[in-house]
Amino acid sequence: MTQRTEQSPLELLKQRAFLLSAIRDFFRQREVLEVETPVLSSAANTDLQIEVFQTQAIAENNQQAFLRTSPEFFHKRLLVAGSGDIFEIAKVFRRDEATQLHNPEFSLLEWYRLGYKMRDLMAEVVELIQYLRQQFDLPAMPVKHYSYQQIFNDYLDFDPFVVNEAELNQMAQQAGYHGEPLDRTAALDFMFAVQLEPKLEKNQGYLIDHFPIEQAALAQAHPELPDRCLRFEFLWGGIELANGYQELTDANEQLNRFEQDNQNRLAMGKTALPIDQNLIKALQQGLPACSGVAVGVDRLLMCLLGLEDIDQVLAFSANSA
Repeated sequence: MTQRTEQSPLELLKQRAFLLSAIRDFFRQREVLEVETPVLSSAANTDLQIEVFQTQAIAENNQQAFLRTSPEFFHKRLLVAGSGDIFEIAKVFRRDEATQLHNPEFSLLEWYRLGYKMRDLMAEVVELIQYLRQQFDLPAMPVKHYSYQQIFNDYLDFDPFVVNEAELNQMAQQAGYHGEPLDRTAALDFMFAVQLEPKLEKNQGYLIDHFPIEQAALAQAHPELPDRCLRFEFLWGGIELANGYQELTDANEQLNRFEQDNQNRLAMGKTALPIDQNLIKALQQGLPACSGVAVGVDRLLMCLLGLEDIDQVLAFSANSA
């Protein structure tokens, strides 16, 4: 398949089908099992940066249900049950996300590898990208590896682990932010998206690891640097494609993080969300040591085809759905 920037809707449908087939071939060669998990759940993602869609309850003892923002919680329950290595190409949903790189409904490739450390999964993400580039008749991509600290130092000339919240807000305002003061995580995210990502080379891959512990979500804390976690991202130029963790296996710590999320949501005037107690029970039984990652399929197709807008690779965007 060759790269083209001007394609008909039918050609784009065929390109998407080709991509999905190539992804499945990649995991078939590695004997990773494809699974299918529920779109609706009685629990929700408590992450402050993600807003969920709600609908009618699917269980008698609940008042509502939620469209999944990721298949992650179900995947971990399967891992506890003995599934072994798994992947899914999943439809997921996030409210209030409609931009050049976002659509409220999108496709997510997510997979988990037993016994993998973060560095092992980082290497496999690069292998997937290079494999898919080859399938689309593109040359191998050069990939640079940075720590979160190093890339801020190199591109924005400040240390994200030393700068204080007031200084971050001042920099965000100078970069064009207008609104209520940002907390540390939101200010760093703003600076990363608005100031750092545009500086990245378009046809260069970037692996970034060891994010701040406040951004750990479901990742393990760094064993030697308590202010950091075992989380990484892969960017194609300035476009984030993958977000991965060396997975947290401690049920109590995970529950504490979910509860802290809800406290922070309430402090921000948001609604607290029901915690996935089925996931917590599974973690209590024992999640095997593993690492997992999610890749945005629509963004990936955009990058492979050299396109600029997510609507260009969707048969029906939010505005026409």
